[in-house]
Amino acid sequence: MEKRTLFILVAFVIAGIAAKKSDESNKPSWAKKDIRDYTDADMERLLEQWEEDEEPLEPDELPEHLRPQPQIDLSKLDMNNPEEMLRETKKGRTLMAFVQVAGNPTREEAETVTKIWQSSLWNNHIQAERYMIQDARAIFMFKDGAQAWIAKDFLVEQEKCESVTIESKKYPGKYAKPSKEEL
Repeated sequence: MEKRTLFILVAFVIAGIAAKKSDESNKPSWAKKDIRDYTDADMERLLEQWEEDEEPLEPDELPEHLRPQPQIDLSKLDMNNPEEMLRETKKGRTLMAFVQVAGNPTREEAETVTKIWQSSLWNNHIQAERYMIQDARAIFMFKDGAQAWIAKDFLVEQEKCESVTIESKKYPGKYAKPSKEEL
């Protein structure tokens, strides 16, 4: 055991001596500074240098705004159905839907109802994050925007759903009382 430890120690010492250390005269002036004196520009150059040899990220690992747009085959779309066209353009993009709970529920009641709706969507493999923004209003956020319309079809069928708004278009709930504007 002692010989093995000694061998490993000697290997590290040899590796440390043989390691290539950059020549101080070849370094740019910003690299000779103390790290505490680096400016934002120096830190940016250091980051660029660090990332030079990295492999590019896969498209699904990129931030959403840098991902390539999915290709849409317009020949397969019904041009008379604007909702279908909109759904196809939102595929793979984050989309928010605003959901209004019917009646005059307390915040806790609305939260309970929307939580049940969220669970039902998740059970149907529709991933939606839910955020309460008012006592009777919630945002459902979909990572895949195309799922928002499937969720809308489910939500408007719920007895306590007043309305669902997607992309500034309001869809009234099946059991919602018509407003004065709609009469």
